[in-house]
Amino acid sequence: MAVTQWMSWEGGVDLVAVTAPGLEMPNVIVHVARMVHTPVGSAPAGIVLWQPDPAAPPAVCGFVSTDAKVGAYFGPQIFAGTPFENAPVLDGKIEIQCAADACSARVEVGGVVFETSLTGLAPAELIQRAPIATAPFTQQGLEAPAAAATLKVNGQPVDIIIPPVSITGGPCAVSAPCGLYAR
Repeated sequence: MAVTQWMSWEGGVDLVAVTAPGLEMPNVIVHVARMVHTPVGSAPAGIVLWQPDPAAPPAVCGFVSTDAKVGAYFGPQIFAGTPFENAPVLDGKIEIQCAADACSARVEVGGVVFETSLTGLAPAELIQRAPIATAPFTQQGLEAPAAAATLKVNGQPVDIIIPPVSITGGPCAVSAPCGLYAR
């Protein structure tokens, strides 16, 4: 079976959260990597969703990258058939810090600065997930779930709740040192 739709990454820091109990869908996603490789090129990239008022449209939503070609690849090639298929491409800056038991991401996009911190990382484990409706791609990689996560938006702490399972089927606060999505 030929694989033509794929992306791989190194230095991934993923946070999916809600800001209030009872929300069915996450209103916080900061899912970024130090470097993402695609058939159209390589660049720091990921996806950000920030919807501080869950009843209003998101304040920031899109695929973030320093390379517009890489950012534009994700929606139609990887996230086709999901609510993110037509998400816009946003020019942004991504900085990743990783240590043995903690990692963080700083993302500047659309005049907003997101800072995530994941601590108490478990040992990395090999994962392989089959496609599901919200993540219609095969996933392989290494993941180290975090015991705790924090978020700051424009320097202000945001209270977050970490659901047990993310929209991709794995942990919601996780260091992903390397991995692959393929369709």
